[in-house]
Amino acid sequence: MNRRTFLASSLASVVLASAAIAAEKKRAPRILLRSSWQVVNIGDIAHTPGVLALIEKYIPEAECILWSSGDITPEVIEMEHKRFPKLKVVKGSINADGVTKVKELEEAIEWCDFLLHGSGPSMVAYRDVAAVFKRTGKPFGVYGITYGGGSKEQQALMSQAKFLYFRDTVSLAKAKSDGINCPIMEFGPDGAFAVDLRKPEPAEAFLKANGLEEKKFLCCLARYRHTPYWLVKEGRAKDEKKDAHNQEMREHDIKPLRDAVIAVVRQADHKVLLCPEDATQMTITKEDIYDKLPADVKPKVVWHEKFWLTDVALSTYLKSSGIFGLEMHSPIMCIGNGIPAIVCRFAEQTSKGFMWRDIGLGDWLFDMDKPEEVAKLTETVLSLVKDPKGARAKVAKAAKVVEERQRITMGVLKSNLPV
Repeated sequence: MNRRTFLASSLASVVLASAAIAAEKKRAPRILLRSSWQVVNIGDIAHTPGVLALIEKYIPEAECILWSSGDITPEVIEMEHKRFPKLKVVKGSINADGVTKVKELEEAIEWCDFLLHGSGPSMVAYRDVAAVFKRTGKPFGVYGITYGGGSKEQQALMSQAKFLYFRDTVSLAKAKSDGINCPIMEFGPDGAFAVDLRKPEPAEAFLKANGLEEKKFLCCLARYRHTPYWLVKEGRAKDEKKDAHNQEMREHDIKPLRDAVIAVVRQADHKVLLCPEDATQMTITKEDIYDKLPADVKPKVVWHEKFWLTDVALSTYLKSSGIFGLEMHSPIMCIGNGIPAIVCRFAEQTSKGFMWRDIGLGDWLFDMDKPEEVAKLTETVLSLVKDPKGARAKVAKAAKVVEERQRITMGVLKSNLPV
């Protein structure tokens, strides 16, 4: 080999080696999403596909593994895989030192560049996050939670996050007052705003079978003050004190909804669908609304007697003129998909409802323990069908607030990933 050939060959080798190193450095960033808290509530299910959709939209080059809680069902996994075919789901627990006996979880922890705690009623899995951080030192962030207080251990952990996004500004203020301090602490919408799951066939079949025409019905959701999980979760003991409070407040909480249902049927050319957000709610909508309706109203009200998953529920909401009731995440999904939504709340639901004020929908937020607000509920519900153009304009304005925060918050997540 002559000198010129040798030099050319050596240069080629160096170029190839450099290219290989560069390719390795430019591999896809890896996110481990800790989410999916339970499956008896379509809102708790919705957190996960919402955040996944945001990552897909704003950080399309990223790879993501879902670290779900143990009760995730094959049906929910199938629904998520239909929308995110490449999604890998791992389950499993770890001890305080970050040790797990689950091979897939072990591999996911080593694989990831960043641990993202998804939306929820609190920093639900803070112990898992603490264990991973203690073991690996890998960066983490929290996306769209409510915060009502926490242990000193939790507060110290949250201060070590790269960012903390709270889904209502009441939570943000509480975190600051508790002395939590990390580089970025701001309002960040619940991930469920971004849910785009669809399963139109069963939704349309149900609507047709029950005479519900597109944009000719409203959806109504009722609930107890305290979710009676003992009715749907095996081994969960009945909480007698909470149950007594539920029974005491039933008529107080449900009568305003029933009055609104009656007004919609009698004063507007609309029907009403009574539907559930969690698996415990079919009884209360049947007994406290449907069964108590006047004879002239009942034929135009439909009771959804079975629990459903997020994709069917959202496909149904999209056909409606809007929704109202005592739940939060069906309204969140509706606003994210252009459908008007009124939220009724009480203190037992934490501060999450105040996000409606944060996105400019304070007129559609009602405190059921304030008679002066309850008195305006029926006329506000009627406005959804009497002034649909105005209602959709309010939704569009709120959606812009949400979308801008989504863009900014996902930009921050991206900035914390390897280049």
